[in-house]
Amino acid sequence: MSEPGDVRLRIDGPVAHVTFDRPSARNAMTFTMYARLGEICDELSARDDLGAVVFRGAGGAFVAGTDISEFTAFKDGADGVAYEDRIDAAMLALTRLPAPTLAVIDGAAVGGGLAIAAACDLRIVTPNAKFGVPIARTVGNCLSAANIARLTRAFGDGPVRRILLLSEFLDGETVHGLGFASACVAADQLQAEADRQIARLCEAAPLTIAACREIFGRLSAHAPDDRDIIARVYGSADFREGVAAFLDKRKPVWLGR
Repeated sequence: MSEPGDVRLRIDGPVAHVTFDRPSARNAMTFTMYARLGEICDELSARDDLGAVVFRGAGGAFVAGTDISEFTAFKDGADGVAYEDRIDAAMLALTRLPAPTLAVIDGAAVGGGLAIAAACDLRIVTPNAKFGVPIARTVGNCLSAANIARLTRAFGDGPVRRILLLSEFLDGETVHGLGFASACVAADQLQAEADRQIARLCEAAPLTIAACREIFGRLSAHAPDDRDIIARVYGSADFREGVAAFLDKRKPVWLGR
């Protein structure tokens, strides 16, 4: 594994800035980084003075998924269920932050990175940003029902099927056209657009913003039980082959079991 990375928090007046900081791995998340994200969400949830929470990645990427080397310690399907529970808990904590959330995305937002972006209220992207979940041709794992439901609400059913079943990547202009992003701007305009949207959020009526976000949360609160599916996939020989092939930089050989 390369350097461990961190998730950093900076408070600037009414705005919290959260940065995924592991540029040598395009900010791929370790389990320690997910735990740190949960701690930050807990810290921010105790505040009542925030107008916006901004998420971004360091070094030219947003988040390029979960570090695949973390999966080598998995023994059976129960480890996969525990992992997806951990991701679901982190995404739920993000959606329940007390202020509107904005993801500022340049570069890769893949796998877990796409899940983080989809859990935010708003997203600003650049044309060369890249969005996808190519697990059907790489690692051979699966997403939780909660994350698939969140992606479907954000993109629509058809685009999510392309992302998951065909392992397609979508660029910034495409996701903006689908309504996933509130703006698509050139990289040198990204900060100015972020500042503009942050200012609008901080100037808005706080009770109205809170009411809208709470209603959105209630509308999206239910997902079907998926533990049997997750355990079957993460406990499979194909998943072990996918992890080994990814780390060996070779094409996996799927057996369907």
